[in-house]
Amino acid sequence: MKSTSGTKSGKDISFRMPAEWEPHEATWLAWPHYKSDWPGKFEPIPWVYAEIIRNLARHERVELIVNDVAAEKSARKVLGRANALSDNVCFHRWPTNRVWTRDSGCTFVRRGGDGRRAGPSTSQSCSRANDSAALKITRGEAADPRAVCWRFNAWAKYSNYQHDAEIGVLMAEAAEADALVAKHGKTRVVLEGGSIDVNGQGTLLTTEECLLSKVQQRNRGFGRQDYEKVFAEYLGIKNVIWLASGITGDDTHGHVDDITRFVAPDTVVTAVESDPDDPNYEPLRENIRRLREATDQDGKPLSIIELPMPSPVVFEGRRLPASYANFYIANELVLVPVFNDPNDRVALDILADLFPDRDVIGIYSGDLIWGFGAMHCMTQQQPAV
Repeated sequence: MKSTSGTKSGKDISFRMPAEWEPHEATWLAWPHYKSDWPGKFEPIPWVYAEIIRNLARHERVELIVNDVAAEKSARKVLGRANALSDNVCFHRWPTNRVWTRDSGCTFVRRGGDGRRAGPSTSQSCSRANDSAALKITRGEAADPRAVCWRFNAWAKYSNYQHDAEIGVLMAEAAEADALVAKHGKTRVVLEGGSIDVNGQGTLLTTEECLLSKVQQRNRGFGRQDYEKVFAEYLGIKNVIWLASGITGDDTHGHVDDITRFVAPDTVVTAVESDPDDPNYEPLRENIRRLREATDQDGKPLSIIELPMPSPVVFEGRRLPASYANFYIANELVLVPVFNDPNDRVALDILADLFPDRDVIGIYSGDLIWGFGAMHCMTQQQPAV
């Protein structure tokens, strides 16, 4: 990580969080190992990861976090058998508790700008494999990109997150990006990447259930204005759209990446449920009502595309947070969770129409979702420089 002199904060420099469809330098993932996240169903999970990595590595570098040397050896074996191992997969030996890099990792930002597309990076160099790395924060002149490091507390729900709490800074160091510790006053801000979605132009989506509820409370005493100030300071956000709640079965208590996503600066897809008896029916109707009343950062209404929900996915009597909205936009492709459901094809066709220049690929996630996450939860993009 670059060492610099002096002190800077988000107040001193203008930052912008790029939209997910802007060119990537790499995608960050963590190799699965915590079997308790998929009790009784862990065996297929590494093979799901291999399929995801095989597709990603064709278009961008994959920065893959593994627990140790033994874990790297195991991952290499699986990836090799699945034809997914290439020079575009780079390993980092850092211990993790879980694999949800979207939430435990840093958020890469760039110096303020208008969000116009830049050419993709041609860099293919791999960072060295690390047995350990110091938890250090640098301050000083802005780098591009820079990494916002939030405090991670396992969704205010689980106790085993000490390794994951360090991952954001380690990612920033490996990416040679200055780490910016997100604070509000003197308090470090808890935030997960899955709780927000941006259009790269200054508008952000989130939910009241996740950030304003006292259930699984992330930041005690924070209100709407506190979060909006943090978003403005660290992510360059001018306009926040507050949706109501997430979907049934989501153990994060309301992450927006399961329900509503930007697919263009002025366009969102939002999950809808057609069955009036389903517990998601009315909450998703409320969200679309709010979207119809919302505007972008320039005061213009949004284009809203409805995305169906799959039929309920239930395992061991528990409703799981299966949703097509948990897709991931990478260079030249979109990875979409599918569930052997009639609506799989409907959702893939909708997203293919919205991303005509990208391959839209369904990844079977019926086993993966038992861990309460899918494509977007497991990934974190690093914008191209």
